[in-house]
Parts: sequence; structure tokens; C-alpha cells
Amino acid sequence: MREFRDEDGKRWLARVEGHDGLDYQGRYHLVMESLDEGGDTVELTDVRWNSLDYARSTLETSSDAELRRRLRSARGRSLR
Repeated sequence: MREFRDEDGKRWLARVEGHDGLDYQGRYHLVMESLDEGGDTVELTDVRWNSLDYARSTLETSSDAELRRRLRSARGRSLR
């Protein structure tokens, strides 16, 4: 899990969520949830990992700018 702020200064938590099943490819995906009032949650199902360790490592090393970009992109898609 990784906390960051969006361009408006709102706090978000980037975390990994997985699903059960026989297919291990892309089992884990990125989820961002607002820590401020409103509690929005955005699932980025196109950002996928095969292992939980790799997903966590990726989140730990991602810059705040990268997380903001992914959040902005996902929120833009959800408005369409």
C-alpha cells in the first residue's frame, strides 16, 4: 500500500487487490481509494501483475507523479 496526494491535495491510497481462480496471469490489479471525505474508489483493472510481491514492489518504487497520472487517466475513463 502506498499513500499519495492528487493534484488537488486530496489523499489517496494505492493498493493491490487480487482475485481467486486458476489463471495466475494478471491475478492482481491496482486499486486507488480516497482517504478524504467522499471515499471514492477507482479500480484500474488494466494495471495487472502476476504476483503479489511484484505488485507491492512496483507500488513502493512508483513516483507520486506516476500514481497521479494513473489516477487521472482512470478517472477520465470513468467519466465517459
